[in-house]
Amino acid sequence: MSEYSVRLTARQAVAEGTMAFSFEKPAGFAYKPGQAMDLILPGPHADPNSSDARHAFSIVSAPHQGELTVATRMRDSIFKRTLGKLANGTTVTIDGPFGSLTLHKNTARAAVLIAGGIGVTPFMSMLRHAARQQLQQDLLLLYSNRRPEDAAFLGELQQLEKENPRFRLLATMTDMAHSTQAWGGASGKFDGAWIKQAIAGLAEPVFYVSGPPALVAAMCQALTDAGVDEDEVRSEEFHGY
Repeated sequence: MSEYSVRLTARQAVAEGTMAFSFEKPAGFAYKPGQAMDLILPGPHADPNSSDARHAFSIVSAPHQGELTVATRMRDSIFKRTLGKLANGTTVTIDGPFGSLTLHKNTARAAVLIAGGIGVTPFMSMLRHAARQQLQQDLLLLYSNRRPEDAAFLGELQQLEKENPRFRLLATMTDMAHSTQAWGGASGKFDGAWIKQAIAGLAEPVFYVSGPPALVAAMCQALTDAGVDEDEVRSEEFHGY
């Protein structure tokens, strides 16, 4: 990995309580869709490697895009408060890229992406890249959130589904009783039977699971219940997002 000094160029709300932050993309920073980087914030931190100053983020932007974008739930932590107060133009340090949650090379095999909440971030890079490159691979995203208000990048994902005939989005909401938005899609939690039905007809799928630890564990169990071999499952847990 290598460290680079870059400036914050933009910020955008992508869901209720969730922000995306874009930074300059330094020359020579090459990464694969799904990889991550550390973001190191400026400030009077005693230890720049502490969680108050340094945090790992999946890269939301695709390699063809001119910026590096990350997204996060704006929870109440020292790091998130500092990040939220950064002015555009502020210089930060990034360290990366790293991570192995990347798409398999055999495009004849489908990819099933399973995300809970902000765990969708590595998959955004993959799906943007697939649309740009017109990747000839079947892609299915199973995306779970409490409410539509909480679903980061939902509108963009729906648009990507329209643009890419090889991509299918199946989103579900688990707490519509507390939503003020209309939702015509699925509701309730994914389970083995639901997943088995969703993947019917896909060619030798490889499974990718990303989200909070409890969701990753539940989804891996659901995949087992659906008869999926654990050797075909790759996962990444998001802590403190």
